[in-house]
Amino acid sequence: MPVRRSRRAVAALVVAGSIGLAAVGCSGGGEPSASAAAAVTVAPAEHTDVLSALPATVEGTKIVVGEPKAPHTVTVYVDLRCGYCAKFEASAGTVLADEAAAGRVRVEYVVASFLDARTGGTASARAANALRAAADAGTGGFAAYQAALFASQPAGETNDGYSVDHLLRIADQVDGLRGTAFDRAVRDDTHRAWVAASEKAFEESGVGGTPTVLVDGAPLPGGDALYDAAEFSRALRDAGV
Repeated sequence: MPVRRSRRAVAALVVAGSIGLAAVGCSGGGEPSASAAAAVTVAPAEHTDVLSALPATVEGTKIVVGEPKAPHTVTVYVDLRCGYCAKFEASAGTVLADEAAAGRVRVEYVVASFLDARTGGTASARAANALRAAADAGTGGFAAYQAALFASQPAGETNDGYSVDHLLRIADQVDGLRGTAFDRAVRDDTHRAWVAASEKAFEESGVGGTPTVLVDGAPLPGGDALYDAAEFSRALRDAGV
């Protein structure tokens, strides 16, 4: 019961707008967000080396990037169909990658797929399954593929977005990711049970939308700072990172 109360308290802060989701973000209601570019787009070249060196491990319904013993934990809730999550990845996401590479934070990703129920289709679940498969591909696979997925996000939250072929073409942009095991996992939807469990964890967390960021369990204030690298860096410092 104490855990349940704590989650409700976190949710109340989020709904109150302490991290800006009341004004900006993807949620269970309202109009679809503006989306990032379609087709296949390579993540920022200047950040490739950082992403490719980041380890990732699967811990239950979370995928953890960085050193397990880092002094701070940043928890990020995302849905791969969320246009605001794509904006977050392109800005604040690069900051988190640098912080993880420096050993200051471990980043826990909770990959939701609630936008499938909201807009139809199974694009979020397909992409989440592929992203989970990337976590098994060794150092750098998850971080680089996540950046590439968001950079190549289909426009308009289309029902048929992130097709299997599209997901594999995006994977071509990540060195060493494509292979028999990864391709089979994407084509056979191998991690469907994990995707469902991760979505359930998102729903039970009390978080109202994506992207949501917690630092050591506390919501990160900032609003639009979630989409500005310099402001996001300052918000992390203010949170004690």
